[in-house]
Amino acid sequence: MKIDSQIYAVGSIEAVEMYRRAFGAEISFEVKNDDGTYLHCELSVDGQHFISVSEAGDNCEKETVYPWRTMAFNVHDMGSKEAVDNAFAVLSENGTIIDDVGPCDWNEYCANVIDKFGAFWWIAI
Repeated sequence: MKIDSQIYAVGSIEAVEMYRRAFGAEISFEVKNDDGTYLHCELSVDGQHFISVSEAGDNCEKETVYPWRTMAFNVHDMGSKEAVDNAFAVLSENGTIIDDVGPCDWNEYCANVIDKFGAFWWIAI
């Protein structure tokens, strides 16, 4: 059994580009809507599925919500402080920094940030 994560974003094209820059991801599969946004886009890192992104449809909640109260994307074993710093810089652009990069009780270098699309990320070495 597997579980995969998907983000529904208003501005899916921009979201995909942001996550590609943040994590060095590549588009491994894509289907676009008639307006050019993503019906479904799969991103991979090092040949492994990382996350999927779709345009938030009319039936999706688009007002300010707080998904970080109930879920988070935990990206760890990133390999270096530089990788964490890059992801932090990209994800925090027009986002909300919860905890700046630094140590915590269970990781030597990590951060918590909510990106501009409302997704909560814990990123760590």
